[in-house]
Amino acid sequence: MANFKEEEIEETDGSDDLYEHFRFKADKGQGALRVDKYLMNLIEKATRNKIQKAATAGNIHVNGLPVKSNYKVKGNDVVTVLFEHPPYEFLLVPENLPIDIVYEDDTVLVVNKQPGMVVHPGHGNYSGTLINALTYHFENLPNNSSNRPGLVHRIDKDTSGLLVVAKTEEAMTHLAKQFFDKSTEREYVALVWGNVEEDEGTIEGNIGRHPKNRLQNTVYENDDEEKGKPAVTHYKVLERLGYVTFVSCRLETGRTHQIRVHMKYIGHTLFNDERYGGEKILKGTTFTKYKQFVDNCFKVLPRQALHARTLGFVHPVTNEFMRFECPIPEDIEACLEKWRNYSQNFKE
Repeated sequence: MANFKEEEIEETDGSDDLYEHFRFKADKGQGALRVDKYLMNLIEKATRNKIQKAATAGNIHVNGLPVKSNYKVKGNDVVTVLFEHPPYEFLLVPENLPIDIVYEDDTVLVVNKQPGMVVHPGHGNYSGTLINALTYHFENLPNNSSNRPGLVHRIDKDTSGLLVVAKTEEAMTHLAKQFFDKSTEREYVALVWGNVEEDEGTIEGNIGRHPKNRLQNTVYENDDEEKGKPAVTHYKVLERLGYVTFVSCRLETGRTHQIRVHMKYIGHTLFNDERYGGEKILKGTTFTKYKQFVDNCFKVLPRQALHARTLGFVHPVTNEFMRFECPIPEDIEACLEKWRNYSQNFKE
């Protein structure tokens, strides 16, 4: 994919400035497809009528030039959607929302993000995010390359756990380089479907956008490797609980949905991960009582069972290596306890 920064686009014909809201680069092997259909596959909640209106208004560009809705997208085309107003995520409104602060000094902030909170404003989530809260509680946070105040890295909406936030430009640069160099320590815990055979192992597989379901990512192999970016996850079994396994995952890279994609790739989808099919019963019996038991587990843990437990990095000022750990949240712990009780009577 091309650069995803949403930035101001300056027109050369003297018209009002337009702002880039979406940018997609077509895969090399993309077959000819009308641009309106192409964008409908990529943009959530977009209707063909809205896309066609955008094209009529000259707001859909391919390789820098406006196109009509019947333009056929080809491999490597760069498709952008432009509007006269900036993206909503640029219109940050500070909100007095609670933040669970694990550590704070003059340059960095470590927070324990609660499940259900989106990290930054985006399509469909323009308020109630962690950045809305940060801009209320802290002034003059530095912008990252995508103009998101303080943000060095992110985790998914329904994933809980630790994030580091930069409070100064120097801290932003220092921390961003550590994430780029893969020198940070990031450990997650997850409950996955099935009995993970090996006690520990490493998953390697390039991750990229799923060719059919654009809300998912997937692993690309062999001749298709170039469609994804290199990703490495190290896992270790913490507890075997019959039809599910509790694991620790350490990230060597940080691709979108990396643990969710890699664990599914080896046949162990995260428990109750709706986007990747983990909200279905993937292992177990056909007994009604078992189905009721799993449904009760889903009610106790109404999200994917993933928690960013450990975060380590070098402090940008003191050069001291700092490691933080936050407890497993109550919803995951309650689900684990149910499986512990069930697995006492479990027989393969």
